[in-house]
Amino acid sequence: MGREFIDLFDVWAEKYDETVSGNDIEYQEVFDNYDGILQIVANFSKGTILEFGVGTGNLTEKLLLNGHKVFGVEPSKGMRDKAKEKFPDLDLCDGDFLTYPAFKKEINTIVSSYAFHHLTDREKETAIRAYSQLLPADGKIVFADTMFDDKVAKQEILDWAEQKGHHNLLADLQAEYYPLRETMEKIFEKNQFHAEFKQLNRFVWLICAKKE
Repeated sequence: MGREFIDLFDVWAEKYDETVSGNDIEYQEVFDNYDGILQIVANFSKGTILEFGVGTGNLTEKLLLNGHKVFGVEPSKGMRDKAKEKFPDLDLCDGDFLTYPAFKKEINTIVSSYAFHHLTDREKETAIRAYSQLLPADGKIVFADTMFDDKVAKQEILDWAEQKGHHNLLADLQAEYYPLRETMEKIFEKNQFHAEFKQLNRFVWLICAKKE
């Protein structure tokens, strides 16, 4: 359910914003054009937003600036504390992609950035099935996350990280549940979404899925 990573994120909360700004050389390409990627997610969103994996609130800020009402869900207390420092009035709760409260307003768009890979492929399908029931007709899912075009592309990235000596990055890529594009296409299609995919940097893809 992704909660096996909470301790890591509680510790990372203090330096997360430094990492995404490119200060960690191993993760520079993962977070290449980070600000622009978050803006793309915000621009593809509509109406009332449910954001999973709020983190320190970087995507949240862009959603709020675009005029959206945002309900935030974040399992890490350290991350929630940082987000609340930035946005004291944010409607933010403890939860994750699979466990979250009922919402008082209709949700039009579900968003997330750099987080959906914390779920196994089976859990990803469970989540998308639930979102299909939560969203109205024409509701949207807009995710930005690390994904691989296919098995060959995945191995090329692993080889690249090893050759660069990016051992922490390599360990992350091997330990977490980064999906193949084909897997995500099948999950969305099975749950009545039309999904489009666009690669935004070496690691991160935009997924924009509309409920059919």
